[in-house]
Amino acid sequence: MVDLRPVGYVIGLIIAALGLAMLVPLLTDILLGDPNAEAFAQSALICVLAGSLTAIACQNRAGRSLSVRQAFLLTLGIWVFVPLFGALPFVIGAPEVRIIDAYFEAVSGITTTGASVFVGVDDLPAGVNLWRGMLNWLGGLGIAFIAMIFLPVMRVGGMQFFRTEGFDTFGKVLPRATDIARELFFVYVALTASCMGVYGLLGMPPFEAVAHGLATIATGGFSPRSASFSGYSGSIHYATAIFMLLGSFPYIRYVQLVRGSAIPLWRDVQVRGYLTWVAVAVLAVAGWRFATSDQGLEPAFRESLFNLVSVMSSTGFGAGDFAAWGSFSIIVAMWIGVIGACSGSSAAGLSVFRVQIMFGALAEQVRRIHAPHRIAPVRYAGRTVDADTMDAIVLYLGAYILTFGAIALLIDETGVDFESALFASWTSIGNIGYSYGPLVGATGTFIDYPDVAKGLMILAMIMGRLSLLSVLVILLPRFWQD
Repeated sequence: MVDLRPVGYVIGLIIAALGLAMLVPLLTDILLGDPNAEAFAQSALICVLAGSLTAIACQNRAGRSLSVRQAFLLTLGIWVFVPLFGALPFVIGAPEVRIIDAYFEAVSGITTTGASVFVGVDDLPAGVNLWRGMLNWLGGLGIAFIAMIFLPVMRVGGMQFFRTEGFDTFGKVLPRATDIARELFFVYVALTASCMGVYGLLGMPPFEAVAHGLATIATGGFSPRSASFSGYSGSIHYATAIFMLLGSFPYIRYVQLVRGSAIPLWRDVQVRGYLTWVAVAVLAVAGWRFATSDQGLEPAFRESLFNLVSVMSSTGFGAGDFAAWGSFSIIVAMWIGVIGACSGSSAAGLSVFRVQIMFGALAEQVRRIHAPHRIAPVRYAGRTVDADTMDAIVLYLGAYILTFGAIALLIDETGVDFESALFASWTSIGNIGYSYGPLVGATGTFIDYPDVAKGLMILAMIMGRLSLLSVLVILLPRFWQD
């Protein structure tokens, strides 16, 4: 039987820390004289008490190393229970929604999906919109930790390929995972502060600069404006596209950059492939838009750049009426959304490195058909991709496609039209955040979906965020056997 006490101890501490984080929107509402501050005070108290008591009850197992099974349960537990407590302010105070809607919003925030069920966010108290941005930011930071430290050790989705790289920087093995986590935190804060500062310099109101800065670097997509980035200047659109790209690069490269070397980032095959695919998609859609509409070249390029980077980085910000651009643009967006951005970042999707390896494996199989006696292993970034990694990637890709289709069909069975169901599955499992289809047309949110459909989207968001197999593996009876 798996000892759950080390898992409960860590989750308890995280929930208590979440309660302390609620003091920030609490103080914001107090300073602005908003009575909604009371909701954050009550929520913070509940989180601190519940988290502290859980940690105390499990502390006799604190400080012990986690087994692989405990690591799986910890990663899943964080993304199931933390949003439950993070949703409390939405139920106790504004917008006083039902539990399912509050949990949907919190899961969307923590998983950095950015899909929303809140209508009229412009009218929400400042503390609520700040909390939504903080959920994005905290979730993005946690995802980066897990992607760099946990998933390679747990050998999920081929991430073991980066295990040595994650813990071995310039030939010197880091003594503890906390060392690399500390450096990652510094990089994450620095990028966020830079983003906020640039937004402010370009004319964005201070509160919106803070809220958007939190969500941008986390590739989260929650905005304090119903119109998202529509209405902002072109310079802000370009700056946001740059920061969305920066937030979706592998964070290990920034750690190496801080340590004095920019070469790994410059030579990273995944980063270069990511930028190439973004460029091709943007030029194709911008050219199509310019040729088939009366939109000028610069606006067509800028809006294509902003929206396609937002989709591929799984951020979810929007500018302009992208959904009305026609089927070609939507198809391009759908494909790059499935691919996603770089592994080891807060972005989601299949990830560029997995798709690159699969293309390499496909090319090698084609060459073998022409030359059956040819023996050449698949290589990536100068390293041979071993059979264990290749099997894990193939399994992950198959699970992703099957889960995507199954979730879409199940949502369709709840009474949702197929187009809305398909894009709900796409945006959830890819943690993309974009809303599209007849059912979201009226509000631009997922509020009109049936509760069962929202539950399926919540499941898909968590599964997509934790690389699917981290969730599916605990369903195996063998997982629970000693």
